[in-house]
Amino acid sequence: MNKLLNSALLIATLAGLVAFVKPQTAPVDHSAYDRLLKKHVNAQGLVDYKGFKADEKAFNAYLDQLSKNPPASSWSKKEQMAYWINAYNAYTIRLILNHYPVKSIKDIGSKIKIPFVTTPWAAKFITIGNEKMSLDNIEHGTLRKQFDDPRIHFALVCASISCPRLRNEAFTADKLDAQLDDQGSDFLNNPAKNKLAKDKAQLSKYFDWYKGDWNDDGQSVVKWVNRYANTKIDANTKITYLDYNWNLNEQ
Repeated sequence: MNKLLNSALLIATLAGLVAFVKPQTAPVDHSAYDRLLKKHVNAQGLVDYKGFKADEKAFNAYLDQLSKNPPASSWSKKEQMAYWINAYNAYTIRLILNHYPVKSIKDIGSKIKIPFVTTPWAAKFITIGNEKMSLDNIEHGTLRKQFDDPRIHFALVCASISCPRLRNEAFTADKLDAQLDDQGSDFLNNPAKNKLAKDKAQLSKYFDWYKGDWNDDGQSVVKWVNRYANTKIDANTKITYLDYNWNLNEQ
């Protein structure tokens, strides 16, 4: 009798434990966001914010999906990276819509901009799982910190003209490497973003602001530029940085 009782108690205990184990969530399906990007972003990466506003119900449903399904440890590195890149770009669009119309993302929030404190990127208007987050948290606290891949700087779009092109498709794990490399090629070979000649290069501020990222693991700004640019530079090339155009990336 005792053996039967003990067995029954063990089965009940195990059943209770199983009930309390939270199942690992499947990676987010970004197809809804992909459809919106194809509809409202042109080949140059300019955004039809009025169109996003008209499709706000579908857009908010995608953001809700992101909010309720944070990356799990069972997801691959590429699945997690694709999630966070899409989240950054989508929530940037959400931030613009929250304040639309605006001429620049920098017009949002406090007139006194203290980095990581009062800028639009520091505002904790994002909920991922049970955590309130900012765009800074996604970029600096998650993507740069956890994944150590400078190519993210070619993918994250801060709603400004001098940013990289916003892809009119979602990032996905199966295409992530090709997408990031394509973003790098597009960015380096766009004369509005980088002006290259062998003896003189005017580079995007990204190569100055994130110099530490480009120099990690034996790399350098020159090596990263030459990885994607059709016009090559070398150690003797005089490098300066272009002024950053913060005007809204609107069609």
